[in-house]
Amino acid sequence: MARKPGIGFVAPSGQVLDGAALDRAIGYFRAHGWRVVAPAAVRRVHQRFAGEDGQRVAALHAMAARDDVQVVMAVRGGYGLSRLLDRVDYAALAGSGKVFVGHSDFTALLCAGYARGRMRGVAGPMAAYDFGAAQVSDFTQRHFWRIIAGEADEVEVACDSPFAGAPGAGTLRGRLWGGNLALVAHLAGTRYLPRMPGGILCLEDINEHPYRIERMLYQLLHAGVLERQKAVLLGDFSDYKLGPNDNGFDLPEVVAQFRAHLGIPILTGLPFGHVRDKLSVPFGAPAELQIGRRSYRLRYRPAA
Repeated sequence: MARKPGIGFVAPSGQVLDGAALDRAIGYFRAHGWRVVAPAAVRRVHQRFAGEDGQRVAALHAMAARDDVQVVMAVRGGYGLSRLLDRVDYAALAGSGKVFVGHSDFTALLCAGYARGRMRGVAGPMAAYDFGAAQVSDFTQRHFWRIIAGEADEVEVACDSPFAGAPGAGTLRGRLWGGNLALVAHLAGTRYLPRMPGGILCLEDINEHPYRIERMLYQLLHAGVLERQKAVLLGDFSDYKLGPNDNGFDLPEVVAQFRAHLGIPILTGLPFGHVRDKLSVPFGAPAELQIGRRSYRLRYRPAA
């Protein structure tokens, strides 16, 4: 009898806030024929974290060392991976051959793991947030299972406005990367951010006012990150409130500001980020971006 594939849950950032959602995620993967490894470590609590720093690093390394796990998935995000980056054994994570999946704060590990060891990562769903939902998104499931199976995937997105006449419009090719904007900007200038020249950078965030989004994008601009890309794809940026002093300054104005600054396409609407329906974006995967007048199509396949 063939052994069931295994998925291991890790909590390298914030403590689990919804134990019932975690239980539902365990049930989801078991119902799909997977062996689930969810050690007691994922339910630890220390201050706002899922255990002390050393415990969380050890749990991550222990999961990478298991031979009965092929996919390692973050239970949730929050905050905490920044404290661990100089203690992670990236060679061990990359050498394990496992696929590491998550978003939000997990972006720090995806970036650092690729920069330091070409770790196989996917900016995608998390256990409690996505697969622990009362009703799991069909869109999220479909794209997740394609990537985990090593299949090609694609999505077509309607643009927020026509992109005719933009420099480089047409068909572009590059490597996908990125994740949460706050974490990508946070790593700029460090050894934990991949250089990724000629990349297709995917960004998203939540609870960030447009002026903070603009400030973080300027950080990436001034650090030389944006100018090295072939395109920037913006996912979901939600749950912010405008004030009376904004006077029309909003997220579309931020996008317009950077379109005026950069000679590369900046496209919006990617189903990516803190949303129910999300893509699973394989970090470093070769991709093709076809840009039309009112839509774009992104095709990609997980890197071997």
